[in-house]
Amino acid sequence: MAKASGVSEVTIRNFEGEKSTPQHATLIVLRQALEAAGIQFLDSGDVAVGNGVVLRG
Repeated sequence: MAKASGVSEVTIRNFEGEKSTPQHATLIVLRQALEAAGIQFLDSGDVAVGNGVVLRG
């Protein structure tokens, strides 16, 4: 994830370990890296196309 996003491994580890809150710009580049890898983010009411996993609210 660090390599794909350009975000340091330490920053990602701290975020994952709930030791820090990432900056908005960091969240954007992490999302962009995930989307480039094929992850689709859905807003409430959106429907996924094809196979996938959805977290129910």
